[in-house]
Amino acid sequence: MEKKVMLITGASGGLGSSIAEYFVNLNYNLVLHHNKNLPKLDESENVLHVKADLTIEKEVEHLLDVAQNKFGHVDIVINNAGISESTISWKTSVESWEKTISTNLTAPFLVCKHFIPQMKNRKWGRIINISSVVGQTGFIGTAAYTASKAGLIGLTKTLSKELSSSGITANNIALGYFNKGMIRDVPDNLKQEIEQTIPLKRLGEPASINHTIAFIIDDASNYLTGQTINLNGGLYT
Repeated sequence: MEKKVMLITGASGGLGSSIAEYFVNLNYNLVLHHNKNLPKLDESENVLHVKADLTIEKEVEHLLDVAQNKFGHVDIVINNAGISESTISWKTSVESWEKTISTNLTAPFLVCKHFIPQMKNRKWGRIINISSVVGQTGFIGTAAYTASKAGLIGLTKTLSKELSSSGITANNIALGYFNKGMIRDVPDNLKQEIEQTIPLKRLGEPASINHTIAFIIDDASNYLTGQTINLNGGLYT
């Protein structure tokens, strides 16, 4: 069987690194996007690093060109890259708002815009957007982040309908609180408070994200599209 090619944006972060390490061991070819920090997984015959600012369309086009030059095509897109700048709404600067929306919503749109046509040509593809429970519930001090993650839910629904006859599915994973990724910026006492709000009383493990992605991208999951899958320990149902 031909190896499938997976693009992971934000592949140098905690969750992106976990996804990359899991799927390289499942015999996928990986395109690991990064911006500032290099991915932890070294480049090899089946691992490619590409530096790009995904908020700039020409750099997204460059990412596609480099990926196609290496592997010929990309089958799976995991829109994982994201940022969070926490400020109460009426104190949020326009610059901070626009930076967050550009990184968390415009960038996934641009990646989809440029990677979908080559998926359509092959009549197979999987798009997975990584959203957040706060896009469903809201959270104090995260107006821009919440809006961007809620926007991903709407983008996913529209993509699923536009691509319904193309052999391409589009789904969204709304994450709760995990022990890797942005949680590193949360003080320990606040982490403990967060854990107490989660019905399972603990932070999530990245393994559950990896297994959910594996389920979504499987050929047998071709009837699953336009959905938001909640991985949050029961925090939001």
